[in-house]
Amino acid sequence: MDIKKFDAIIIGTGQAGPPLAASLAKNGLSTLIIEKAHLGGTCVNVGCTPTKAYVASARRAFIAKNSSNLGIEIEGKVEVNLKTIKARKDKIIQDSRDGLNKMLTETEGITLLKGTAKFKDANTVEVDGKTFTADKFYINVGGRARIPEGFKEVNCLTNTSILELEEIPEHLIIVGGGYIGLEFGQMFRRFGSKVTILESGDQLLKREDNDIAEGIAEIFKNEDIDIRLNAECISAKNVGDQIEVNINCTEGSPSIIGSHLLIATGRIPNTDSLNLEKIGVKMDKRGYIKVNNELQSNLPHIWALGDCNGQGAFTHTAYNDFQIVNSHLFQENKRMLSDRFMCYAAFIDPPIARVGLNEKEIKEKGLKAKVATRAMSKIARAKEMGETQGKLKIFIEEKTEKILGATFLGTGADEYIHSIIDLMYADAPYTVIRDAVHIHPTVSELIPTMLENPKPIN
Repeated sequence: MDIKKFDAIIIGTGQAGPPLAASLAKNGLSTLIIEKAHLGGTCVNVGCTPTKAYVASARRAFIAKNSSNLGIEIEGKVEVNLKTIKARKDKIIQDSRDGLNKMLTETEGITLLKGTAKFKDANTVEVDGKTFTADKFYINVGGRARIPEGFKEVNCLTNTSILELEEIPEHLIIVGGGYIGLEFGQMFRRFGSKVTILESGDQLLKREDNDIAEGIAEIFKNEDIDIRLNAECISAKNVGDQIEVNINCTEGSPSIIGSHLLIATGRIPNTDSLNLEKIGVKMDKRGYIKVNNELQSNLPHIWALGDCNGQGAFTHTAYNDFQIVNSHLFQENKRMLSDRFMCYAAFIDPPIARVGLNEKEIKEKGLKAKVATRAMSKIARAKEMGETQGKLKIFIEEKTEKILGATFLGTGADEYIHSIIDLMYADAPYTVIRDAVHIHPTVSELIPTMLENPKPIN
């Protein structure tokens, strides 16, 4: 059998794979990068890029329908054309794929191969009958939607297939109150669907503080989105061209019928087809590859980057994974996984953005801390824009005066959270931003003001 040898093999073209391939090639390593589906991974194809394009369209529709209180009156009906929205999304995606294809096929030292990779042994992979070997392997295979038992035999949608719809659902039922379910729920309500969100827990976004979750629920209820908490979803069945979901709730009907069903109950890594058990790569019970502080697996010549290592599941953390690995390969300043402050946003409207610890986690850790808060309704810029929903929270360790974390729910929160992120990476006390002069009128000008009198966490 003909076996082709490379210095490095990358499996997957998500946010970590292509920049790593470019760096390896630049440093003289012959590099094979393998992709079984579309170039760009989750973010480009079914994640950030398409969903935020839809969020933008949904916001335009919402503004068009809800601007009379600002003195803007629109005569006639506001129409939402999902085919046009989808076509715009498809164009943005294709442009990104084309750019990646150009880079990966025209960069000297990189070989792009389409196909499904499987390890034959610890130094060899097979791709559709062809065999390749290398000294180093980098796994960047991402993840996919998890379909729970009780829903595998019905016509359900995932975050991937819902983006292919060309007609607006009459009644969209969403199982799962995490950020994926919330983003799709709000956008399709704004497109014109009736939306019901079923969440098994006692709040939306179970990782967040109760007051933040309650604030989000209030925002959604104001847009006539039905939220059913404590809803243990048992099963679903097709009823003609509709879907019935049987649920066990403390309140409300034990079943609900809708035209479409979206499953948003979490994700699983795409590691199950790689044959990793055979070569001895250690994974956790969910299939995520266990990695050390440098993102190496237990086999030191195999690294795991992006969603498949369970250390982030975000585009920005995947790219940072590339930065960590690349620093140990070619740079003097070595980055570590432990250097990272976890940060993320849910791009509902208004968005929620978060970095570091929240109040719930600070109490669990028994830390002595203070909290500075500000309601968006108390911020002049938010009132001027007519967008006063939400609140800001910043947490400060009492002894060190360093910021432990922040949660912002409000207009523009996904942008000005970075002032807190940057201060945390600078390892500076909160007084630095407290004493700063910010531009008026902005939302972020109230961050120094709210830090003037933080209160102890009870």
